[in-house]
Amino acid sequence: MDGSGSAGVHPPKREVFDVPAMTNTDNKGVVRPVRTYTETSFGLYMSRTADNPRFHHLESWLLPALGLRASIFHFVEGHRTGQRLYLDVGRFAGPDADGRWHAEDWYLDLVDVPGTPLELIDVDELVEAHAAGLMSTTETVRAVEIATAALLGCAERDHDIDRWLADVGAPLRWLDERAGQSGAPASDITRG
Repeated sequence: MDGSGSAGVHPPKREVFDVPAMTNTDNKGVVRPVRTYTETSFGLYMSRTADNPRFHHLESWLLPALGLRASIFHFVEGHRTGQRLYLDVGRFAGPDADGRWHAEDWYLDLVDVPGTPLELIDVDELVEAHAAGLMSTTETVRAVEIATAALLGCAERDHDIDRWLADVGAPLRWLDERAGQSGAPASDITRG
């Protein structure tokens, strides 16, 4: 949603990242194979192919302490929008007793286009979900706090989200060195 109007209220989207099974189950129950999972002290990295007409590969980091999921969508020709990172605000946790991680999307998203301030989107969805009783007041306030921390942290570092994430204990590495700024070689990421 672009913030210009309602497309209907939906419950928070939930996903399961099953590390032992090497699968990712989306909010509609679709189970997809995962190429790589890497668990770190600050989160979970996932790399998988995608069956989406706009992008062919997805990389994501679940960052529980920050309340963020950072993703790079590897777009197909003609669909790249200048966007580098897409950050979902929510509740992220894991691993559970079965080695699975869980994500609950709290509507707010941040879009990173290099050289510009982060863009906060889908505020209307959060407000509508709260009004419909799908989000508690505590969760709604927490979602705003998470987004605000990211916006301010990035702005204080000349709009460099990677610098802010590294400074707060989440030095992200990406499969594609051109997509991420950390310069992590692919061989470091694919060990999992």
